[in-house]
Amino acid sequence: MATGDCVAVLVIRSQPAMDSATIHDEIEDCSEKLTVDGWLKRVERRRQLAYTADYDFGSDQQMNDEVLTKRGSWTGRYDFLLSLLGYSVGLGNVWRFPYLCYSNGGGAFLIPFTVMLVIAGLPLMFMELSLAQYVGLGPAILFKRLAPLSEGIGYGMILVSGMVMLYYNVIIAWTVFYMVVSFEDPLPWRGCQHEWATANCFSYEEEDNCLATNGSYHMTSCLSMEQFRSLNATAVRTPRKPPAEEFFKNYFLQISSGIEETGMINQRLAICLLAAWVIVFLCLSRGVKSSGKVVYFTALFPYVVLAALFVRGLTLPGAYDGILYYVRPDWDKLRTAQLWGDAAVQIFFALSPAWGGLLTLASYNRFDNNCYRDAIVVAISNILTSFFAGFVIFAIIGFLAHELDTGVDSVIDQGAGLAFVVFPELVGKLQMPRLWSVLFFFMLLTLGLDSQFTLMETVVTAVLDTFPALRRRKVAVVAGVSIVGYLGGLIFVTNGGMYWFQLFDKYAANWSVLLIAIAECVLVGWIYGAERFIGNIEEMMGKRSKCFHRFWIAVWKYITPAMLLFILCFNWLQYRPVSYGRYIYPYWADVVGWIIALAPFGIVVLVACRKMCSNNGSFTWQSFRKLLQPSVDWKPSQPRMASEMAYANSSGIEL
Repeated sequence: MATGDCVAVLVIRSQPAMDSATIHDEIEDCSEKLTVDGWLKRVERRRQLAYTADYDFGSDQQMNDEVLTKRGSWTGRYDFLLSLLGYSVGLGNVWRFPYLCYSNGGGAFLIPFTVMLVIAGLPLMFMELSLAQYVGLGPAILFKRLAPLSEGIGYGMILVSGMVMLYYNVIIAWTVFYMVVSFEDPLPWRGCQHEWATANCFSYEEEDNCLATNGSYHMTSCLSMEQFRSLNATAVRTPRKPPAEEFFKNYFLQISSGIEETGMINQRLAICLLAAWVIVFLCLSRGVKSSGKVVYFTALFPYVVLAALFVRGLTLPGAYDGILYYVRPDWDKLRTAQLWGDAAVQIFFALSPAWGGLLTLASYNRFDNNCYRDAIVVAISNILTSFFAGFVIFAIIGFLAHELDTGVDSVIDQGAGLAFVVFPELVGKLQMPRLWSVLFFFMLLTLGLDSQFTLMETVVTAVLDTFPALRRRKVAVVAGVSIVGYLGGLIFVTNGGMYWFQLFDKYAANWSVLLIAIAECVLVGWIYGAERFIGNIEEMMGKRSKCFHRFWIAVWKYITPAMLLFILCFNWLQYRPVSYGRYIYPYWADVVGWIIALAPFGIVVLVACRKMCSNNGSFTWQSFRKLLQPSVDWKPSQPRMASEMAYANSSGIEL
């Protein structure tokens, strides 16, 4: 290490609080060659700095940063990892991946899914975790400092999280209701002898009871043979709807005929939505210090329930046929673009990059946390959880198909249809139906809460980073965001709320997220510089190998942006207007959907234009280049630790 470098390090370290003995030790460290004992002392000093809560930057004018002061951090060793796991492993792993795997070649789907994870999902996750951990900032301020022209990227991410947060909590409200009514005996959706049941309701249980008395089951009624013949019912084939579907749509949702008919607010749903927001508020009222403890349960409990359901599913008749239907590989489908496109879209939205959540979680990390390891662990866990959930779902669906004496393909579904129609219909055929119903919906509740925590924390962190003075009133900020979220979510609990839910679910986190991710790759890989960014990573985690450098430079600059463009084009080519069952949305609803889809990236463009036009009304190439350069506030959140690691790296010590 050069003498000038040593002096520079000493200048950074020489705080007024340092006594003469400490300064003498620092001079000795620089004047002598780094020994093993000296290196161990430095490692221990870095650890002490890493665990120093609310780092005081006020002792050095260069380090004084109001945004970073008393920002808070994770308090437990595994708080961040479990929060990241809970955010990435959500409802989609249980109710979407198994359906995609089944419809795209079974076990063959894992090959493109893994490939897309390595070249699209993992690189974006690692990039965002490293960015936020390095500067200790959320998306609202991070991109403003990285390149003033890119400030809108952070705002776009926050808007995406805010929109998804509104309707995602509605799913949690649904699970709260179903979990509560699961304690009733019998389960409220069993049978067709209810006011909410239509003439098309068909209960196999009631049919079996009717046939046992030599009757004929027709349109929810058990008829004698004479009555059945007099109706000439054999000539008319009426559609059959399971009681769980009728309960969900007619009693629970009280759904209208279309999005044009908004109707009234469903009081039952409004109360459940209020309960969902109260749960989120209580868990986030103290920020990551409280949510970091809750995730120890919410992130791990779903695995317990999945394991229990899997063991129970294997004992059911027809389970083997269902699992075989799920994993049987169709290698010919590997040649189709549809398979690779679905795999790319699923892995991208499973890990949720470009939503702001990954940046928010990592911004509370210790400066020397190994986020590279965390990204790999979570990515692999995501694949394994998705695949294992498929075994659970298809074992259960195989049993349901066996009971109904029909094919697996006639009962398989995805999304809300799987969770609130297929599974409720199934549990009525199991022993101890109330127990399995409570466990299943409690699992959905914990899966949803993990993701909702991060979505909510992204919005709250944006407010607190933008207005640091509000940190002393964080509970009030969380309460304010919760109230706004509840009021904004009331549109989803009206009679036409399901149609609005489907509209937001299709458009809110779609094309803008992909465009923002592409802009992020260009910004970090080309403008800021992938080589420079890897240097920042080495300041946090130590020196990396040449293979590490070459791989990530190639991925961030070329491979990942190209793959994101492929996903975007695939999405546009496969675009179909939103629909719900047989209902086709009106033209104006599609227009609203496009506005929702493009609004986040529109903010990116508008903020960039505003920045370029605010330069005294004159735009020059020099001013444009300056807007693409990091601001003077772009610096590591822990400058002393960064300088020590830079010293260690320059001494040739590879970690």
